[in-house]
Amino acid sequence: MDNTPYFYRTAIFTRKDNQVALADINQPDHTSPLDDWMGIVVSLADGKHTIQELIGYMTAQYPQAPGNLEKTLLSVIERLQEGKIIQLSEKAVDLPYYLASPIEELDLEKAADLIKQDGYTQH
Repeated sequence: MDNTPYFYRTAIFTRKDNQVALADINQPDHTSPLDDWMGIVVSLADGKHTIQELIGYMTAQYPQAPGNLEKTLLSVIERLQEGKIIQLSEKAVDLPYYLASPIEELDLEKAADLIKQDGYTQH
């Protein structure tokens, strides 16, 4: 996998109770928890950073990074792409309001209105 693309989320998420999960704007209390690695990638998928920057950031989180860290992250990205939760882009991406922050930081009415205007469908 090429590490130069930017990665961005295409799903609404939450960070409630230190657990990253997918969320539904119409039923914010109904969530689908993600495993730790997927949660990290989704929460960092802001469209402003490349896969290589993600690998560098995650490597810096360890005194001695695991040898398989890059392979693990690339596998997670591939699985999230298959699930249409993240996408890749050759250029930086500006996320719409309802994808830019965790659901608990959104004005839900504003987010719902923008979703309707944009024709966004949740995956």
